[in-house]
Amino acid sequence: CQGSSGCGVRRGPNAAMIQVILPAHLRTLARVGGEVAVDIEGQATQRSVLDALEARYPMLRGTIRDHVTQERRPFLRFFACQEDLSHELPDAPLPDAVASGAEPFLIVGAIAGG
Repeated sequence: CQGSSGCGVRRGPNAAMIQVILPAHLRTLARVGGEVAVDIEGQATQRSVLDALEARYPMLRGTIRDHVTQERRPFLRFFACQEDLSHELPDAPLPDAVASGAEPFLIVGAIAGG
């Protein structure tokens, strides 16, 4: 069960399992092959998902959000349910479909230029 995303996870009664899809360069850094799952206690927000993701994969700290300001890095975007959530407040609730695990939270590498 080593390295498995569901290995030995104990969830509380208010925990939610959020599916997160990372861009290829962050999957490589985190040494994962595909979608990852993180447990969230309480309300599912961008902040709670990213906090859980960085706690589980410490090598991602500072790659998605700035270490000091905790703001999203400029060339990353957040999507859920076909909506761009990149400019939403970090503590705004994520859509119910993401909070329930039915839909993933996507972190996408943005493309610069025109």
